[in-house]
Amino acid sequence: MANVLKTEIMTLSAWMTINRGLGFTCAIATCLLAGAFAFEYLGGLRPCNMCIWQRWPHAIIILASLIGLRGFAPNAMMGLIAITAVVSAGLGGFHAGVEWQLWQGPSGCTAALDSNMAVTDLLDQLLATPIVRCDEVAWSFLGISMAGWNAIISLDMFLIALLAMHGRGKIKN
Repeated sequence: MANVLKTEIMTLSAWMTINRGLGFTCAIATCLLAGAFAFEYLGGLRPCNMCIWQRWPHAIIILASLIGLRGFAPNAMMGLIAITAVVSAGLGGFHAGVEWQLWQGPSGCTAALDSNMAVTDLLDQLLATPIVRCDEVAWSFLGISMAGWNAIISLDMFLIALLAMHGRGKIKN
């Protein structure tokens, strides 16, 4: 079983060239970013602060992919994509953990109010609390929130980048 898996990975690695990796990661990041905007503008789901943070790595991946596909330092761009995909997965995983109440999110993103406050301080804190909370799941599919899916798909982009960097030079486009 292990030898079969190793053979399949080597075959996939040989097929996954830098240009194919750049194309796949560009397409995936574009779909994720377009999906986020569609949920916001067509679906009416307003993003929280952490949702906005998760959009930036996808924009960077799209830009790096397009630069690499134009022939400017494609290997370096694939490396940048790998690093950025890990950052995206980390942001998505952290946000999912906040949604599952595994840990506390940023102070301006959750509704942790101190009940021992003066009324004016409590009112000030309520007014400073964003309308969209980071610690609530706005939408989920198969029990996984958008932040969780972002983490999973970003890890997939990281694996594509690794395969592309490992397979470079073995098969030319």
